[in-house]
Amino acid sequence: MNEGREEFSEGQIKILNRYVTNTTSNIFVLRNLPEVVKGALFSRYSRSSLGLRSLLLKEFVLNEETAFSSITGATHSQDGEQELEDQIMAVKKAQNFYDRILDGYGDDSIGELGGAHIAIEHVSMLAAKIIEDCRIGGSPLEKSTRYIYFDQKCDGEYLFYRESILMTSAYRDLYVSTCNMLFDTYSQMIPPLTELMEKKFPKEHDVSKVAYTAALRAKVLDCLRGLLPASALTNMGLYANGRFFETLIQKLNAHNLSEMQDIGKKAYTELSKVIPSFIRRAESNHKYQKVFSDYVEQMQGDVKMLSEKYAQPLDEMTNAGVRLVNYDLEAPYKVAAALLFSHSKSGLHEIQEMCRDLSQEELGRILDAGCSFRESRRHKSPRALEHAFFTFEIVADFGIYRDLHRHRMLTQDRQLLSCDYGYFIPHEIKGTEMEARYRGAMDEAKKAYETIAAELPEEAEYVVPMSYNVHWYFHVNLRQLQWLCELRSSPAGHPAYRYIAQEMAKQVVRVFPSFDRFFRFVDYDGYELGRLGQEIRIVEKAQSRGSRHE
Repeated sequence: MNEGREEFSEGQIKILNRYVTNTTSNIFVLRNLPEVVKGALFSRYSRSSLGLRSLLLKEFVLNEETAFSSITGATHSQDGEQELEDQIMAVKKAQNFYDRILDGYGDDSIGELGGAHIAIEHVSMLAAKIIEDCRIGGSPLEKSTRYIYFDQKCDGEYLFYRESILMTSAYRDLYVSTCNMLFDTYSQMIPPLTELMEKKFPKEHDVSKVAYTAALRAKVLDCLRGLLPASALTNMGLYANGRFFETLIQKLNAHNLSEMQDIGKKAYTELSKVIPSFIRRAESNHKYQKVFSDYVEQMQGDVKMLSEKYAQPLDEMTNAGVRLVNYDLEAPYKVAAALLFSHSKSGLHEIQEMCRDLSQEELGRILDAGCSFRESRRHKSPRALEHAFFTFEIVADFGIYRDLHRHRMLTQDRQLLSCDYGYFIPHEIKGTEMEARYRGAMDEAKKAYETIAAELPEEAEYVVPMSYNVHWYFHVNLRQLQWLCELRSSPAGHPAYRYIAQEMAKQVVRVFPSFDRFFRFVDYDGYELGRLGQEIRIVEKAQSRGSRHE
């Protein structure tokens, strides 16, 4: 050892070079290690006086109990398939060792030290939202309705989820025919709407044909996505840590819909091949899973009964919009006090009391200090803004909900999808020959929904088109609201969610004019072909890269 640093032999360095990016620096990155090894290594690291590289060598690489060589593929066989099978078997063989490490050297947070990438394909849009309801620890991506046409067929059939209970019920034919009708309408309206948009927004001579075509397609598909039912199949890519996956699978296993249960079982099977020690408590027969499932069933039963007793349904809501429901009148003082706190030696309570006695000019000077030097929406504001909270109640179409639902670092919940709150019709379609057909499809879908929902309210969600409004709420702090409103009001965004973002900012500013300074990058303008500017920039970047490589 030299100055507290580790020294390794040439043989050890040769081994370590495979698994770390640097064998001498005090900062390095792990590589070529399975997640179960990395998680166990870090959990053991917190209770060891050894450096991570020494610990890796001593307790993992040279420890027969870990099956390290087999798991990492450090010895290479000629048969790649056999090598893969050997690795899977080695993980299972060594699982007791890793379970013991994880149980002995940490708590649930140890599950965050290892992760995995999983593909979840051919699931409904409804399922994608339920998966994404799990917020912290996961990073999902989903197939876009803006850039991908959804009218493809496989073996002559449109791609929508055939829910098992519906497909064995008296509603089978109604469900299938309604979904087919919605896809037919979507597909058949693409050409005339594209032609209409080309006439309304002709390409200017200095605009790239590629950029114009992409922006036009996004405009058309944004208009027509409302025809897609919640059963439309989508693909997801999801990276998450082990703790997230265990919680997700437990929730899916306990869900009422059979599709969610099926996804949960399959996800557990596949993740067990990579991070078994992190998700073991989500196995269907594990005591934790059974207790959790019982809890969910009993809790939901009680809440549903009490809701039917006390939460009287409103008259039919057909007006989409945003309503600021709750806020703290002392929010400006709390934000100002939190801004001052870290640079003072005073108590937070005392600073808050002081801020209450300031003039509006003095209070504004403190608030300005937290935002005056921001030059971009990407400049994150201080955490002091998290001391102001707002609750918004929103009624907007399911397509908009899908876009805004991506903001998971806040509290949100929704009611079941239904056709009870009216639907959105794009203004580009209003007044054209397409309007009657669009409305006819919405009306036919509503009749099917009401027929099915009378007996199967949750399964009936699958037939609800994305144009129908969903009722949900956001409970959000000012810092997250700032990010949401500035991002979702940008010109490239869908006009409907741009309105929601703009309106949330406006309603906060009406209550707290002093908070207007925190929304300086909210774009309140309207844009007809808003995606065009973004597409032009994408094309220009691609051309620039191409010229540099010539």
